[in-house]
Amino acid sequence: MGIEPGAVRRATSLLREARNAWALTGAGVSTPSGIPDFRGPAGLWTKYDPERVSSIEGFRSDPRSFYSFWVWRFERMRQARPNPVHELLAWLETRGLLQGVITQNIDGLHQAAGSRRVLEVHGHARTGTCLGCGKKYPLEWIADRARQTGVARCECGGLVKPDVVLFGEQLSSDFQVAEQEVGKADLLLVMGTSLTVWPVAGLVPRAASAGARIIIANGEPTAYDSLADVILRGDLVEIAQALRRELEVQDARA
Repeated sequence: MGIEPGAVRRATSLLREARNAWALTGAGVSTPSGIPDFRGPAGLWTKYDPERVSSIEGFRSDPRSFYSFWVWRFERMRQARPNPVHELLAWLETRGLLQGVITQNIDGLHQAAGSRRVLEVHGHARTGTCLGCGKKYPLEWIADRARQTGVARCECGGLVKPDVVLFGEQLSSDFQVAEQEVGKADLLLVMGTSLTVWPVAGLVPRAASAGARIIIANGEPTAYDSLADVILRGDLVEIAQALRRELEVQDARA
């Protein structure tokens, strides 16, 4: 079944009417760029134990397993390029139809596509911090050290943890900003997330209760489809291309 044209038109109308729109994105936005997701039918958590390879306790108790899991993933991120979904959101921001992006992703592809305001609520993979002395290191250094010795340690001897939010850690300070912005938004465009991970999923009912219109674009049903004014179901790249085409057609008619 193809994407419903009527839903695309309703979504673009809401985008044009909005004065303070934000996007909320999840792993599904980056899977077309070759970055595996975590919770899908073939997601990483079907093969790996998240408590072992993606929690702060797992990192401290078994850093070798953590690095062996994450180094190859960081390499994938470094090689990945933005896809039409990232490009659509950057284009919407450039045109003044979007204030910015709130993302659960750590890959930096929104910035690579040209998005200027990106709130990274789960942190990012550009740098890491020594848990002992607080010294910062670039991701390339961390990956090289982990490949050579199995563990990335600072010159002080402390473990260097990538600046991503692990299970058992507080969300980044960007989350507080996201809560504030969503509370003022009149539209929230949700793309590529099943909305099952809290507290980020709570941004959708927060926006809806404040009066924002909700557009949800995802391959599968989400936990908050009942709050959506428009649901766009299907391949996310095709949805992004359809939205951009419709907006450009409307521009040509204006």
